[in-house]
Amino acid sequence: METVDVVSSLAELQELLERDETVYVRYSKGYDADASSGSFDTESGLELPGLSVNPLTPEDWWTRPVRDWLARQLCQYKHLHEKNPERHAWALTGTLAGRGPDCEPLLVDVVPLARLSDDLLVEAEDVYKSNFDAGTGPED
Repeated sequence: METVDVVSSLAELQELLERDETVYVRYSKGYDADASSGSFDTESGLELPGLSVNPLTPEDWWTRPVRDWLARQLCQYKHLHEKNPERHAWALTGTLAGRGPDCEPLLVDVVPLARLSDDLLVEAEDVYKSNFDAGTGPED
């Protein structure tokens, strides 16, 4: 993981999406740590058949700016980094092996693309809070 680029802005991350067809984000100790272990479902104790990730490539139905999608997706699991500073965000691609218990994609044959900087995560949070009703659900 030491040899991959560091992405420091949403604009740089969007450029990465333009170069790679399908890109995901993962919050963990990094590729090297993940290469020797997998993802687990903490509630059941079961090992998952791939690494749990969140998609950074917008869905076809998304009509808002790509920057908004990226900000929202990065913020969905940012709490993992906040609770454990040893975890950081990194962009990756790979082969879809299935879905986890929260319907998240599970990847195998993972290829690390970039580490995502803390500055990028701050920018993402600013965009998310500015452009969305962050934290609002159907019962609110």
